[in-house]
Amino acid sequence: MAKIISIANQKGGVGKTTTAINLSAGLAAEGKRVLLIDADPQANASSGLGIEIRNLDNTIYECLVSGTDPNSAIVATAVKNLDVIPSHIDLVGAEIEMLQTENRETVLKRVLEKIRKPYDYIIIDCSPSLGLLTVNSLTASDSVIIPVQAEFFALEGIAKLLNTIKILKSQLNRRLQIEGFLVTMYSSQLRLSQQVYQEVKRHFGPLVFDTVIARNVRLSEAPSHGLSVLDYDPTSKGARNYRQLAREIIRKNKEQKQNTHE
Repeated sequence: MAKIISIANQKGGVGKTTTAINLSAGLAAEGKRVLLIDADPQANASSGLGIEIRNLDNTIYECLVSGTDPNSAIVATAVKNLDVIPSHIDLVGAEIEMLQTENRETVLKRVLEKIRKPYDYIIIDCSPSLGLLTVNSLTASDSVIIPVQAEFFALEGIAKLLNTIKILKSQLNRRLQIEGFLVTMYSSQLRLSQQVYQEVKRHFGPLVFDTVIARNVRLSEAPSHGLSVLDYDPTSKGARNYRQLAREIIRKNKEQKQNTHE
């Protein structure tokens, strides 16, 4: 049964989609069966894995709004063990269309229940807002990864996101945990990067991943080729970082399972 992890931050440009694509590829490279849900109307996670959105009959939009069987929306990628349910620009209107739906916060949860079994991990790339789509993603998830860029104002908006998570946890999804804070766009040469990392660590302690994602040109280039950085340049710093993150998450979840059974 898959563990469902959302990648969320309502602030744009923090490496959210980059993390969704490359963490999914990293987990797949470790032999895990992974499904990536593109829940962002910009559909960058879909195009970043080489999926031609124009040619699709079904996307996450049809699953949420029309009740389409999610199995018909799953697309296999060129990456072994990695499937995607792509997004579409129509998803912009989904929040308004879903307003009349009964239990509208749990639509995605009900969709994912139908396809959860064959996978080890389901990763959700959330839209950069705290609207109904993100609420659906977090309600469906076991945990959330919060990317924080190693730049000035890094922690801006995090309080708002944490408050949303707290409300959701008390009202809609008791099991929701923070998987971790992920520092992205890190530059070891910049004192500011180091200061931001220390600041995040000071605020959130053990919830901060040991892995940091360094600034890396290959990481920025990969999506335009429709590839994860692990396939575009396996030896690059970006590829190494995301493989390390995947291993850290697998190890952490293994330890949690062992502690639960003890």
